[in-house]
Amino acid sequence: MKLKKTQIALGLATATLSMAGALVSPQAVADAKVEALEAQVNQMSEMLQQMQSELSRVRDAASRSAADTAKVQELDEWAASVKANPASAAEKDHLFAVRGGWSRFNNTRGSTQDAFGAGTGVGTDILTSEVDKDAFYIGGAIDFNMNNDLFGLMDDTSFGIELGVEYTELGDRKESGLTRAITTLDSVNGSPVPAGNLQKDVTVNMLRISAAPKIKFMHGSKFRPWLIPAGLDINIISPPSDAVTVLNTGMQFGGGFDYELFRGIVLGADARYHESFDDVDGVDTDGFSLGGSVGFKF
Repeated sequence: MKLKKTQIALGLATATLSMAGALVSPQAVADAKVEALEAQVNQMSEMLQQMQSELSRVRDAASRSAADTAKVQELDEWAASVKANPASAAEKDHLFAVRGGWSRFNNTRGSTQDAFGAGTGVGTDILTSEVDKDAFYIGGAIDFNMNNDLFGLMDDTSFGIELGVEYTELGDRKESGLTRAITTLDSVNGSPVPAGNLQKDVTVNMLRISAAPKIKFMHGSKFRPWLIPAGLDINIISPPSDAVTVLNTGMQFGGGFDYELFRGIVLGADARYHESFDDVDGVDTDGFSLGGSVGFKF
């Protein structure tokens, strides 16, 4: 009897378990499928991210390759242009020139009129020496080129600054006016003429320093005319004036031409007029000059 009850209990337990298994099994299967799908989705997501990363890398590489190709092409074009038009040496536009010529002043240096009566030999300009109006000059100048289009106003027209210095000699070892006056007065007064007063000579000369704007035409041509509209002169005279003044200022106006003879060697000619603002205590330095020059470009 007891065995039979045990068998019945086992049968009931088995049936219960079978029913529970039948109830649980579909849910477990569903959960397993969901987990498998999630795993596949995650795997596909990872693969998609990897594909996107690879695609970005390929795009970046393609972009860099295109940029490199463009740079290479640009370099090739530049090299071709350089070969087609080789670089030339920079043009030398500055000029150093040595010049000289003839000058003529409007008035003579010194006075031939007697200030203290006829026969005294004392002129109105005692310290200055009596010489004629003609003189010779030598000097040099540097032309500094600023531009070749006149500040954008005219093509092929250069603007520069000329700095010059000239030595002008009016008379070579002429007797000084003061010596002549003293000697004459001593003779008139019956006094013996001191030996030291005889044969006192002096060289009548002048040093001119100038700075002037210079406009040159026909840039690029061997023949180049030019003009100076107005420039500054500083004149230093010797002997000094009666007031022992040696310095005055003035202006110069001029024109001329340059011709490049051979590879930076330039020949030139010019004419200038010099006008002083005032005389040097009776000494007039106004006049004109004609001359030539030999220059070298640098």
